[in-house]
Amino acid sequence: MWGSHPDPSLSDLGLSQAETVARRLDALGIDHLISSPLKRCRETARPLEKAVRRESSIHHEIAEIPVPNDIDDHRTWLMTVMNGSWADAQITADLRLWRAAIGHTLTNLGQDTIIFSHFVAINAAVGLATGRTELTVFQPGHASVTVLDANEGILSLIELGDESPISMA
Repeated sequence: MWGSHPDPSLSDLGLSQAETVARRLDALGIDHLISSPLKRCRETARPLEKAVRRESSIHHEIAEIPVPNDIDDHRTWLMTVMNGSWADAQITADLRLWRAAIGHTLTNLGQDTIIFSHFVAINAAVGLATGRTELTVFQPGHASVTVLDANEGILSLIELGDESPISMA
């Protein structure tokens, strides 16, 4: 069930999607790869890592949104937060710093990079690039490709990835 495991593995479908997206990304000729440390991103990155014969460097800054320690029901908290904005009261200073760290990481890469990240982290980056304040700007599908540009410290959106409504059941 969505939101019930802190670090799930990919399903068989997810592994197949990772193979498909690896072929698409390999064609770009970019061999600088970074990944969230979480399992599903690491597993998604593996087919491309194999193709380019290079491992992703791990960046904790692009991991999924951290759930505060005092939250017992992670799923309910995530659903509430994802329907809100960065200005909402339940968005702590730590979460705002996490979002800022994503922006800082992306604007300071210095080269074309393929990044394996997560739903809310991708939305945070797109929100920063577009000036939008809601946590869920769009619903990136599994293994979709969103393209951003960082130029002189400014993040901009080039292309949103394919969307797929998430199932919260």
